[in-house]
Amino acid sequence: MKKVTLATVKSFIKKNSNNLFIKTCSSFDGMVDGVVYNASSKFEKVELNNDSINNKYTLGINGAWFVGSSRDYLNAYVENNMICISISNSCGSFVIATTK
Repeated sequence: MKKVTLATVKSFIKKNSNNLFIKTCSSFDGMVDGVVYNASSKFEKVELNNDSINNKYTLGINGAWFVGSSRDYLNAYVENNMICISISNSCGSFVIATTK
């Protein structure tokens, strides 16, 4: 499989914009000044937004956060009839997926 890059993620989002799901596995919590695991994470339908201010960091997906500068760790895989891309960085980790 090819190396997954941010361009791959952007293309994946554009091609599957009508059938995208997100699972937030962990997120940054200012109360503990670190990333906190989300034990109740599950796939939810993506809500696309057009917030031009944060669009560079969210790519139009509520719940997603990309830090850029090669600090996003990306991995593609197939699980339970879903094509998934997992993203982890200093803000947390999440999975963007679509059905096969």
